[in-house]
Amino acid sequence: MSVPTAIRGRGSYLWFLLPGALLLTAVVLVPFLMNVGISFTEWSGVGEPEWIGLDNYRRLVEDGTFWASFRHNVGLVVAMAVLPTAIGLVIAAGLFDYVGKRFGPRRASVLRACFYLPQVLPIAVAGIVWTWILAPQDGALNEVLRAVGLRSLAHNWLGDPDLALWTVMGVMLWIQVGYPVVIFMSGMQRVDPSLHEAAELDGASWWGRFWHVTLPQIRPEVFVVLLTCTIAALKVFAPIYVLTRGGPGGATTVPSYYSFQNFFEKTRVGYGAAIATVLTVLILVLTAVFLRVQNRGER
Repeated sequence: MSVPTAIRGRGSYLWFLLPGALLLTAVVLVPFLMNVGISFTEWSGVGEPEWIGLDNYRRLVEDGTFWASFRHNVGLVVAMAVLPTAIGLVIAAGLFDYVGKRFGPRRASVLRACFYLPQVLPIAVAGIVWTWILAPQDGALNEVLRAVGLRSLAHNWLGDPDLALWTVMGVMLWIQVGYPVVIFMSGMQRVDPSLHEAAELDGASWWGRFWHVTLPQIRPEVFVVLLTCTIAALKVFAPIYVLTRGGPGGATTVPSYYSFQNFFEKTRVGYGAAIATVLTVLILVLTAVFLRVQNRGER
């Protein structure tokens, strides 16, 4: 094949990338740039925006609710990224090494699907069901506690400012844990069995084989899960909207919901755009850091 023909052959693939590039530009890049532009204005959503420069960002620095929302987001990162990754590793290892080998891969697949089911449920449905379960008067959780003689532990789980965030974290952990299980079990299938056999012949325990053989082999999957779950936690909106609406008293407000409040409830569109811009930049920076650490680990 001549050089011009090879160049033309490689160039033809660009046409297949064009639809995705156009969609990315129309759906992501253009709205993001428009949002950045609006963040420099004071606008109620009606009429002409008024250019105010960096005033919205200066107000963010002094906004206690804004900083509190990020503190709440840290808790959700723990509940949606750190804990699901750790718990998902244990569950995936148990299903793969114990259930799959002793009872067959079909039973392991069924249990894996059960763990993943909360990810498939519409968040509106899951949120409504959890509000029924956690209802203070006749909720299933409080009724069970009363039935077993633990009436003192019954609480208004979503209405108590001291408990609301912890309760939402528990619900999000239930929703999120199935995703790492699926990813990790997929990664464990590509680990060379001969490595485990050699480690077992050397006298390594199950934990030793898992820590020194399995975990290093599925490191890319661990990075993917941590990155995607952290991004999901930072931009979480629907569960907060369905469960608590940011309450009680702002105890569960997160940046994405605070941006929504300013956009649509308080009609401070420019201020809401500034919050969304800061959140987007934070996600991009964290993504760059994760990818850099992952590339360094692979090298």
